[in-house]
Amino acid sequence: MAAKKSTATGRRAVIVGGVRTPFIRAFGSFTRLNTIDLGTKAVKGLIEKFPLPLKEIESVVWGGTMLPGGVAVNIGREIVFDAGLPMEVESFTVVRACTTSILSATIAASMIERGDADVIIAGGSDSTSNVEVRMPPTLVHKAAPVVMSAKSTPSDYLKLLGKLRKEDIVPGRPSIRERTTGELMGEAAEKMAARNEISRQAQDAFALQSHLRAAQAISSGRFAQEVIAVETPDGETVYTDNIVRGDTTLEKLAKLKPAFAQGGTLTAGNSSSLTDGGAALLLMSEEKAKALGFTPLAAFKSWSYDAVDPWDQLLIGPAISMPKALAKAGMTGDDVDLVDIHEAFAAQVLCILKALNSDAFAKERLGLDKAVMKRDPEQINIHGGSVALGHPFAATGARMILTMANELAASGKQTALLGVCAGGALSAALLLEAV
Repeated sequence: MAAKKSTATGRRAVIVGGVRTPFIRAFGSFTRLNTIDLGTKAVKGLIEKFPLPLKEIESVVWGGTMLPGGVAVNIGREIVFDAGLPMEVESFTVVRACTTSILSATIAASMIERGDADVIIAGGSDSTSNVEVRMPPTLVHKAAPVVMSAKSTPSDYLKLLGKLRKEDIVPGRPSIRERTTGELMGEAAEKMAARNEISRQAQDAFALQSHLRAAQAISSGRFAQEVIAVETPDGETVYTDNIVRGDTTLEKLAKLKPAFAQGGTLTAGNSSSLTDGGAALLLMSEEKAKALGFTPLAAFKSWSYDAVDPWDQLLIGPAISMPKALAKAGMTGDDVDLVDIHEAFAAQVLCILKALNSDAFAKERLGLDKAVMKRDPEQINIHGGSVALGHPFAATGARMILTMANELAASGKQTALLGVCAGGALSAALLLEAV
């Protein structure tokens, strides 16, 4: 059994369990389910799988990055309502790009270890299918004075129509570009791949590994303990992830065209897809879990949140956060049993691994004498990752936590280290320990 972490209150937050929806390619079966709907499905599935008196739930800490415009400011509170939780359950919403539900989980753990709560639901959801499509600002500028005035008449609206031009009424294409650099993540990852000499062949090989391992996790029933069935508004019941390609090959991947740059190395096959989904975790104090008859899966040992220069290597942050999380726990990479790194792109993962394996990077960026962790691509992400499963931005972190917590409990291993890169040149790392 792992040694208990010492906190100011002597309390330890544990992961009792979790569930996630299937991860579905955007504009597919989940198109009519928005971020709140997907979060509600996950939370309902959680309390059905782990029944407890609802009065015991004190808070919902929820994450979302693509919030439904004009629908709700605090989607966590709306999920409380829609999931049928008691009105007294307080809730709030957190946003930190792709690290969002890592943050929701560690905030919940901190609340529990401070003694502020005993039972919290944490997680996140996102619907790329329902991303807000914005009209041009010129339309808003012309229409707002008429629409917002109580004195406007039908004649005013007719005059407004006469002022509109084509460019005023054609919606802009949503784009996930960095506000600072103007780059798409894929464009930034292309630069990282070139700088770190990560070949197209290496990226395709890692993508193949991700797909084959995720397919094996599905076919073996490994994911059955965490994926819940979801009924859609159209009456369809969705049972499993639909992006994983267990029949792909290196030959098939090699035929795909570059997705972000002419002559580039990133393709649709070695990059994560736009995805809809949600994931929820049930966290408790160790004492409360025992009192309610639950056997915890894992506990939180340490974590680190960091940021880098977006003009340098936008997605390299986990190579800094992961060593920092290890240092906080007084550990090195040799002490870790499982490593799980978010796969925004195969290229980005391979760049992070190269940095983690580099003594020069450790000296320059971390002030260390040598690299604290050296892993080959085959030694990480044992059940695949986002390249195969997809990436609902605010749900991926909770998915990773759930998969690693289940793996610790099932395998008898002691520690799992998670690393996630994020937009804005942010990153996070989380170290889980067996209970």
